[in-house]
Amino acid sequence: MKSTIDSSRSRSRQERAPSAARRAACVAAVLLPLAMLPAHAQAQAFPSRPVTIVVPFPPGGGADTLARILGAHLTKVWKTQVIVDNRPGASGHIGANYVARAAADGYTLMMSSTASLDKKNVGQFAPISLVSASAYVVVVNPNLGIDTIKELVAKAKAEPGKLTYGSSGVGAASHLSVELFKEVAGIEMMHVPYKGTGQAVTDLLGGTLSLMFAPAQTVMGYVDTGRLKALAVTSAERSKALPKLPTVAEAGVPGYAAVGWFGLLAPAGTPPAVVTKLNTDVNAALRDPEIVKQMMEHGAEPSLTTPTEFGTFIRAELEQWTRLIDKLGIVVGG
Repeated sequence: MKSTIDSSRSRSRQERAPSAARRAACVAAVLLPLAMLPAHAQAQAFPSRPVTIVVPFPPGGGADTLARILGAHLTKVWKTQVIVDNRPGASGHIGANYVARAAADGYTLMMSSTASLDKKNVGQFAPISLVSASAYVVVVNPNLGIDTIKELVAKAKAEPGKLTYGSSGVGAASHLSVELFKEVAGIEMMHVPYKGTGQAVTDLLGGTLSLMFAPAQTVMGYVDTGRLKALAVTSAERSKALPKLPTVAEAGVPGYAAVGWFGLLAPAGTPPAVVTKLNTDVNAALRDPEIVKQMMEHGAEPSLTTPTEFGTFIRAELEQWTRLIDKLGIVVGG
């Protein structure tokens, strides 16, 4: 009889006591929201101090122009200063290396372009958002006496290697877009690399260079005043910002297309909540009518993406340009 009573009491205690699995589930239910609080709180508080956007090129180029337009807007939205820090050199890799080593907290960002990234360093960054993927403009010094793409190709064929073109550095879009043009058109021209687009434009204005494939935001002001002549845009379709200019393909080199892109990156390991906050605020800026107006006036069309979409875009761009780099034996980042 006693054995039966003890057995009954034992079963009763087991029924009243929660199982190990139930206890673990209860603990997890309590702790999970607590574990999420730091990241959520960090995103809510961000930014609580100045944010730096590193431009890996000198002032005056496309990346610099867009960083300053975006930075001025975000300064107002965040009510804290956004500083643009130019760190040029090694085709954009000096600035890129600086950002890659920075604290992954969202306070050091980079306005990147094609030249800043390669297969070796792309994993060191967290994509935030594409800012603009726009046509480059084919511009020549007016003294060259060339008015069309067909005339440019004809002159290059008649005088192989005599025409010179500038770029913001080896491996930059302003370099690779011309190398692709040379390959498709079957011509030779001499490359003169600079540390940034602004320096190259200065020499183009002075007649030291023959031509450039340059971001619209750095050259259209000179086109409007007659100091440079625009022949075409490099995109597959006409630019919404520059609708009167034909594409290179329309103007005499069928099958050619290239764009220059700029986008915002953070160091790898930046908390996802901070990346999401940055993406949301950057995309809101790119929808703002005043920002759209400023960008379009400079020939740059706003491009909105999620971080994942921007990452996919970067990988596709790297694959495309890496094939050309490998084929031509171009050494990037030196």
